[in-house]
Amino acid sequence: MELDKREEERKDEGAEKNKTGRKNKTAKEIKNEDKEECKDGQDKFFIDVTKDQESKEMVSKLLGEANNKSFGRQIILKDLVLAALPKLTAKDIEQIQNSVLSNLEKVKKQCFEYNQKNKTNLDLGEYLVSVRNILREDKNAK
Repeated sequence: MELDKREEERKDEGAEKNKTGRKNKTAKEIKNEDKEECKDGQDKFFIDVTKDQESKEMVSKLLGEANNKSFGRQIILKDLVLAALPKLTAKDIEQIQNSVLSNLEKVKKQCFEYNQKNKTNLDLGEYLVSVRNILREDKNAK
């Protein structure tokens, strides 16, 4: 009986040393602590142009032009992006920020800027009616 218990203990010790299968969360966290990360914790970035045909064509054209050479390794999108990013100006970033706004967000931004400029506290509806003259009823109409 004592021999059976000792054999089971040895098996358990051996199993702990050679674990297989999925690793628990703490083991993954310890492994990831060694990586150098960005301030926001993101260390990988992806560019997806699968749905935008125009962007796909532009990327393909630029990569084709960059790789039209006799020597050196193949240039990849990462090389182009890393070369272009330092050349972005504050004005370029502002244009990009404006290009991703929806129509509603653009109006909200205009309302916010109007309130800042005129030191008022209009909400979006009041701004649209009083400043932009939307939904204002004509006084002469019945």
